[in-house]
Amino acid sequence: MSCDHNQCGSGGCDGCGSSGGCSGGGCCGGDRTLEMTQSEIELLLDFAQTPFLPVARRADSEVPVYLESARHTPEEFGVLLTTLSQKRLIRLDFDLPLVNFDYAAYQTYPHKGSMALTAAGQRVLELLEIQGIPQE
Repeated sequence: MSCDHNQCGSGGCDGCGSSGGCSGGGCCGGDRTLEMTQSEIELLLDFAQTPFLPVARRADSEVPVYLESARHTPEEFGVLLTTLSQKRLIRLDFDLPLVNFDYAAYQTYPHKGSMALTAAGQRVLELLEIQGIPQE
């Protein structure tokens, strides 16, 4: 997925995550792209359906754990969530558990919290809606 240069103009570069003007060879003054796997896109689309999802982690690890889907193993979800967090598309809050959520499946994890899209993640979802999702 990449920035759509047609979004530059009088409205600024909202689709690229910058409030700066448009100049140079690409949107917002540079060639700004965001590489995403199909699995990352699918997980972002989950956030479009449910804005806040549960997350947990072990006391001896920073790897996030998500057990609400069988689409991937917990280890695979850990990699996906870490990657989306590093790309600043989601926020992992281990100190903000979901209210009225049954964390029974996460009983063995001492740190229970929530995760949600960031503003950049929301912009990516909007771009996916506008531009579509290319097939691999």
